[in-house]
Amino acid sequence: MNLIKRLVATTSVAVLAVSVSAVGLSESSFARGTTSNSAAQGSVCSKTTAIGHTPIKAGLPDAKSVQVDRTFSLNTNCGQIVFKAFGKKAPLTVIAMSSLAKIGFFDHSLCHRLTTSQIFVLQCGDPTASGSGGPPFSYPDENLPTVPANDYPAGTIAMANSGPNTNGSQFFIVYKDTTLPPSYSIWGVVTKGLDIVKRVAAAGVVGGGTDGTPRQTIALETVLVK
Repeated sequence: MNLIKRLVATTSVAVLAVSVSAVGLSESSFARGTTSNSAAQGSVCSKTTAIGHTPIKAGLPDAKSVQVDRTFSLNTNCGQIVFKAFGKKAPLTVIAMSSLAKIGFFDHSLCHRLTTSQIFVLQCGDPTASGSGGPPFSYPDENLPTVPANDYPAGTIAMANSGPNTNGSQFFIVYKDTTLPPSYSIWGVVTKGLDIVKRVAAAGVVGGGTDGTPRQTIALETVLVK
């Protein structure tokens, strides 16, 4: 049976819900502001024409695809971020995300959320840049962590969601060891370019604060999978 299921509607939001008393990652509302193309300290980010846009149509991936590890290359306006995707530990996630990447679903999309306190992540994968966009399907959680602290260490690639088994296209890159509820599928680890995410994080959030639109605009210009 294909465990990747078509959704009746695509109104979920994948983000991290952040507060002083509770910390989590989901597709929920967050502080938004106008993005800026100003350079992060020490970065060589170039301007981008990426803007929030309607996602391209995406069909239901074939969950029977070969389960092998993959290499994702995120070609951003700030440089290349490369990560190993765990096709054997998180097969449905890697199959779905590979399928989306190959049709250009992520191309010219903004990384729409940055958190800089308690949770240290950059969130991407929503073409609408609103925190509520994604493909017309969802799939179960996989490879959830079992350690109690720093269960999402620096370099981790994990899925954002709006509750159990609601994974779509939004994912986050952890740039500093982070402790979260074990609710977010871990499906990769950065092998190159984590310094880029750290520089974007160092520039902070639009309007100040610790959770919102990155002050330094970073866009996924293209996403390649091998």
